[in-house]
Amino acid sequence: MTADSPDSDAHTFFDRVVAAADEKRRLPLPSMAGWETFPFEPETLRVKALEDLTLPEPLRHGEDGPGATAATAACQRCTDPEHGAVWSNERWVLVGEPESHLPFTAQLIPRLHYDLVDLPDPMAAELGVLTVRIARALEADPRIGRLHVYRIGDGGAHLHVWLLGRPAGMLQLLGSNLVLWEEMLPIIPTKEAAEFVALAVAGLADPGSHRDGVTTSQ
Repeated sequence: MTADSPDSDAHTFFDRVVAAADEKRRLPLPSMAGWETFPFEPETLRVKALEDLTLPEPLRHGEDGPGATAATAACQRCTDPEHGAVWSNERWVLVGEPESHLPFTAQLIPRLHYDLVDLPDPMAAELGVLTVRIARALEADPRIGRLHVYRIGDGGAHLHVWLLGRPAGMLQLLGSNLVLWEEMLPIIPTKEAAEFVALAVAGLADPGSHRDGVTTSQ
């Protein structure tokens, strides 16, 4: 490992983080622990001790490369692109969750095996258009306070953008803590979830909209 290698940069960052921790490698609670929307009482929490670096990082599901095995390289989404689909076209699939704790939970996924950084520019632009159409349709419903959009990608190499509909009026669910609250909420009735899916699908079929005199269309 040379002084200017990526591994060296990773260790520099990690050493700085360890220096900010206590003697047991525990960092202080994040500032969000003091937010009104934080779902846990800060005085009952303890931060986990920092673990050592893992470099190179292990391969994700659907990722090929040195050290890949049949289990890691296989991409379940590629073997069955229509699995769970509530809408699709020749390039994209909208996948609904069979059990949702929020009014709307879905993933927008390319048919072909692309990660975010691999998307051709036309598909990258299309991703934005489709996301906006879904948000526009759902946020027009008074039961939805906001559509949250997440791309994480640490578990799988096939791009999947999460779309989560925050229920209106539940201000404790505002912001980034929505994903923590989500798993604690009860599963919503199937019929109600289907109504929101139908709204999203109708929004995707919208040929365009007029906002401030500007027309957008696919």
